[in-house]
Amino acid sequence: GRYFTTLSLWDTFRAAHPLYTIVTPEIVTPVVNTLLAHFEAEGRLPVLSYGGKNVDCMIGNHAIPVIVDAYLKGFRGFDAERAYTAVTNTLTVKHPDNPKENWDLYDRYGYYPCDVIRGESVSRTIECSYDDWCASVFAQALGKADGAAFFAKRAAYWKNVFDPSIKFGRGKTTKGTWRTPFDPYALGHGNDRDNDSTEGNAFQYTWHVLQDPEGLVAAMGGKAEFTKRLDSLFTSPDTLPDTSNGENCDITGLIGQYVHGNEPSHHVIYFYPYVGEPRKAARRIRDVFDRFYFPGPTGLCGNDDCGQMSAWYLCSALGF
Repeated sequence: GRYFTTLSLWDTFRAAHPLYTIVTPEIVTPVVNTLLAHFEAEGRLPVLSYGGKNVDCMIGNHAIPVIVDAYLKGFRGFDAERAYTAVTNTLTVKHPDNPKENWDLYDRYGYYPCDVIRGESVSRTIECSYDDWCASVFAQALGKADGAAFFAKRAAYWKNVFDPSIKFGRGKTTKGTWRTPFDPYALGHGNDRDNDSTEGNAFQYTWHVLQDPEGLVAAMGGKAEFTKRLDSLFTSPDTLPDTSNGENCDITGLIGQYVHGNEPSHHVIYFYPYVGEPRKAARRIRDVFDRFYFPGPTGLCGNDDCGQMSAWYLCSALGF
């Protein structure tokens, strides 16, 4: 068969793989079967696949939304039961070679506590809860009620790291207390130092609730407050803390604290239609086009990440 690699899944699940289902549907099934072959070989789905080798530098496991998206769009050239086994195993079984996997802790607290998981505790909780939502809808589509309920519960774990008093995602300890001091501008990346976020800060990761925009609107205090907070993302100072550790090397293409040069912000503008402001979305998208996409060697404001930066432009320009 056909085996694909250089799958930068933490990036490409957002727009590149969905675009493939539209413009190159012939590769969708082979890509899914590649992911399942990787599961058979390694015992878990890959986080990133470069040169046929899994790389665990990022968080979550976004092979899962790629598989589930394909199934829900009617692709049937792969074994759905085998795929479900791969998804559930990846999200529930401890794989000792994965340094960013602690399911017992995740299930015990309903989040990754920042006094145990030293780095990226908020972003890991939020991104895992999205993968759980994908697993839940997959289970539901396959008629697996118990699995759907289990993963749906987990899909709401993002709420456990949302501090309603300040309306930001924030590290929480095993005792249920919030990380202090708290600076929403503070950058994070990596699991070896105290931080809450991955290649970003609280301004970016508070919005990373891909699966539950209605829930995020409610958590923010309703549509009016949500719109106000979303507007402020683009009007906050576009400054980042000084660092000597390289956290901000991928944080480029800023409009306020919206960061188009890195993938965790790519969906954020599309929250506007959920609160009745599609014109604001259109204006922001046009602004991103005009600022950050040009022909030439400096034509992208950040790493293309195996097509994700370009796929966002194509989907947005086409009006999807």
